[in-house]
Amino acid sequence: MRATLFTNRVSLTAKIGQFLEVLPCLDEGQTFTLSQSGQPTTEEQLMKTLSLFIACLFMTAAAAFAQSPAEATAAPKTSEPNAELAPISAIGAHVCGIHFYSGNMKRQLIAQHYCSHLSDEVLQCVIYDSERKDARMIGVEYIVSAKIFESLPADEKKFWHSHNYEVKSGALTAPGAPEAAEKDLMKVLIGTYGKTWHTWQVDRGDKLPLGIPQLMMAFTKDGQLDPKIAAERDQLYSISVAAKKAARADIPDAKIDPGADAWQKGSAVQLDLKTVSAKAK
Repeated sequence: MRATLFTNRVSLTAKIGQFLEVLPCLDEGQTFTLSQSGQPTTEEQLMKTLSLFIACLFMTAAAAFAQSPAEATAAPKTSEPNAELAPISAIGAHVCGIHFYSGNMKRQLIAQHYCSHLSDEVLQCVIYDSERKDARMIGVEYIVSAKIFESLPADEKKFWHSHNYEVKSGALTAPGAPEAAEKDLMKVLIGTYGKTWHTWQVDRGDKLPLGIPQLMMAFTKDGQLDPKIAAERDQLYSISVAAKKAARADIPDAKIDPGADAWQKGSAVQLDLKTVSAKAK
């Protein structure tokens, strides 16, 4: 059986039936096909089921992007993909996290991730500064499985951060998802790694995406997350970081590769701009 990002996908699928009634994105006649034992009949079917399940949980933003303003007003939103906007239509998950600039933990900000599955072991996320229609796209994050991360060269690993503490601390949330479904998703993400670049420094008031991309990192222990930023995010969704931390206490910690979270070793990685000679063809 091939390794996949969703290492606990069997247990997730077994719980799907508990949440069917709260998934409004399922069209009439659309069902999850399970065997009599409650498990998908094949691994391929299992992954299709899980992908559909996650997409339904997060009320994809793809429909809003795929419609013109007139269409959005005249007709209900639809989850049908727009062939002309296929990459955007593939977005099926919304996760809210809090990032800090590599090398400067004092600069923290809320980041709204809208993610799609590139493969079984890779997610790609577009990051915005809010959920509003006029939200600014401020960066991207790539998320990979532990298996992929372990295969990366040491110099490459310095750009990546672990997700173990983000999950356990309650700093990472899935807005709009039922508590049980969110927890199952966190069990999937806890062992993954992220590489995040912000291209628009909205936290310093920039009106445009100025300068070079900034590498972002994630928290690894208590006392790092700014209480004011945490409170701001909690107020957005009427949630509590502390309550989520308590609810996730029984999620087993993931083994963290020592190559991740390089900033903890006293040498944070960040880009530097330099001028190079232009070579003629």
